[in-house]
Amino acid sequence: MRVLGIETSCDDTSVAIYDNKHGLIYDKTLNQDIVHSCFGGVVPELAARSHINQLIFLIQKSIKKLQYHVRYNKNKKIVDLIAYTAGPGLIGSLLVGATMGCTLSCSWNIPCIGVNHLEGHIFSVMLQKNKPTFPFLSLLVSGGNTQLIYVFEIGKYKILGETLDDAVGNVFDKVAQQLNLKYPGGPKLSQLAKFGKKSNYYFPRPMIKSLNFNFSFSGLRTYTENIIKTSQKTFQNQANIAKAFEDAAIETLVLKCKYALKKTGLNTLVVCGGVSSNLVLRYQLKKLMSSLYGNIFFAKKKFCTDNAAMIAYTGYLKSKKYHSFVSNSIFVNPKWTISQI
Repeated sequence: MRVLGIETSCDDTSVAIYDNKHGLIYDKTLNQDIVHSCFGGVVPELAARSHINQLIFLIQKSIKKLQYHVRYNKNKKIVDLIAYTAGPGLIGSLLVGATMGCTLSCSWNIPCIGVNHLEGHIFSVMLQKNKPTFPFLSLLVSGGNTQLIYVFEIGKYKILGETLDDAVGNVFDKVAQQLNLKYPGGPKLSQLAKFGKKSNYYFPRPMIKSLNFNFSFSGLRTYTENIIKTSQKTFQNQANIAKAFEDAAIETLVLKCKYALKKTGLNTLVVCGGVSSNLVLRYQLKKLMSSLYGNIFFAKKKFCTDNAAMIAYTGYLKSKKYHSFVSNSIFVNPKWTISQI
């Protein structure tokens, strides 16, 4: 089975083709950093408009690549299924991908299915040879989400904890903006933190003593921003602040994972989402799982951020298990939680 995946949940336009026998045949993502950098964040209307041109270009490229790949195949259908991101995300961006997916579905007379973006992130770790086995605990950390999820099997999930305010990725970007780092600021803040030294700065670790697994990062963001406003604007001092902030945010995530693993009795941790590419987070979580004699899985760095490869693969898994398709019917839900699947 070959699946065409379309991802347009926010400001990354991505198209991929997954073949269950040959793996990924095509995988390409175009970002819109130039479009949004001058605004310091994503402008929804501009994102949706940019998706239209970029998506048409990528789909044309993917079909040409696929036609070359299967030119000797007697099967006339070069694509068997279309999987598109149906939510959560920006409504305008989601509609572009969903409309394109359903239009192609009708034109090619093949089924299509709407995929939950968060579910896609969880299974992004499956796009490699070494895969986790069910059940496992998933830490999903991105610009819009911070969640601890008990993954029983495909399609069966329980949210153990989530952010009560700002997602950790969003806080990284906001603090980076205060440090005058260009959008997207999260990765740049981590680069700056490498030059930081241990100093008198010690930032709070929010909610680490609470009895639940929820997160809250708005207080840490405010605390950090106040420190930035009242401190010296030298490079070294700003690097020290970046390091202190990063250490606080990551230690909070690690401690929550530790509590959740002990409470659930699980010994496998899957870390996904854009923030999962952070090297310090990876190091600390590997250290944690080593001390607990557990297993840890990260997606390849190119699959940590929004991508169509995870959507195509998840669409394949869902169709294989449930045989559920949404044919020629546009479905989007900008607030589609993983517990509603």
